[in-house]
Amino acid sequence: MRRYACDKVADEWIDTAPVRLVNRVVVDASPERIWAALEDADMWPRWATVITHVEWTSERPFGVGTTRTVTMRGGMTGYEEFIAWDPHRRMSFRFNEASMNGVRAFAERYTIDPAPGGTSVEWVMAMQPSGASKLVVPLTRVPMRLMFGRMLRRFGRLLDAEHSGRPAG
Repeated sequence: MRRYACDKVADEWIDTAPVRLVNRVVVDASPERIWAALEDADMWPRWATVITHVEWTSERPFGVGTTRTVTMRGGMTGYEEFIAWDPHRRMSFRFNEASMNGVRAFAERYTIDPAPGGTSVEWVMAMQPSGASKLVVPLTRVPMRLMFGRMLRRFGRLLDAEHSGRPAG
């Protein structure tokens, strides 16, 4: 499978990226449980419906520099490296390479904070499209943000269900 290099951005780039999609949810789970779910490769496809498989390619303990490969629907594979790792508070990763052209830079950040009624999880997806994606992304920005918001709410429902013993809805 062909791999396309992506810019090796730092965590701070997420705050100024040309395209930023931000979503937030309050979850009835501890920061420790949320963190454990984010470290669980099998959990990602259960809530992030675009993901079909996650494979950690670094040994534990995970931290800055840890790598993993994420396979997505439509044949896209991202080869990720973690650029921030603050257990129970914040993790960020970037694509070092992707199996499809069209993304010059891509990164995500998950921030976990205490909140009334539980724990807040903020998900920021940041990218700099290239090629034809420069034309497509502006047209799909709102639907993508809404789709990612639904996925994050699903993540919250899965953790709420685990905490309460009720099935996820």
